[in-house]
Amino acid sequence: MSKQVIEALSPAKLNLFLHVTGQRDNGYHELQTAFQLLDWGDRMRFEITETPGITIQPPVAGVPNEDNLIFRAAASLGLPEDRGVAISIEKVIPMGGGLGGGSSNAAVTLLALNDLFDLGHSIDELALKGAALGADVPVFVRGTSAWAEGIGDELMPLELPERWFVIIYPDCHVSTQEIFSAPELTRNTPPITVSAFFEGPV
Repeated sequence: MSKQVIEALSPAKLNLFLHVTGQRDNGYHELQTAFQLLDWGDRMRFEITETPGITIQPPVAGVPNEDNLIFRAAASLGLPEDRGVAISIEKVIPMGGGLGGGSSNAAVTLLALNDLFDLGHSIDELALKGAALGADVPVFVRGTSAWAEGIGDELMPLELPERWFVIIYPDCHVSTQEIFSAPELTRNTPPITVSAFFEGPV
């Protein structure tokens, strides 16, 4: 009997540094960063249902399905028409905290439903679908800490030493769009190398 339920950790991430090195004609920013994936995050559960459709519990207040990354990720896979999926999430990653919660949730949804419904997509294919949802989604699809360039979608796996982090949440929401559209943002930081990153502060 095929599996009916998948439970998974949806990990948070830290940017160990973030340099904006330029801006493209389409408005997207060129950057360099090191993504550190954490072993802490949201808990997600996916269960096949006999009723077609996608349900998410608890719903995010004020966020319609077309703006919900979990729903959009599930819908992008083209699920079977005769079955549906019930998705539940225990949120601990704060929204608007820069920890990648929404992107991680979307990536775990792609991975879990691909497995649950035996859809046969490769990791590369899922990463491409993830990139259409958000620049940070592919690193969570690939599931490893990484050096990132481009708009954050050009990834190289990094083997980072084991570290402990203390995450302090000041109970405020910071909009990524507002940060990257701020005129004060430095957009011409000189690029660095991976070796320079490992040698010391950047």
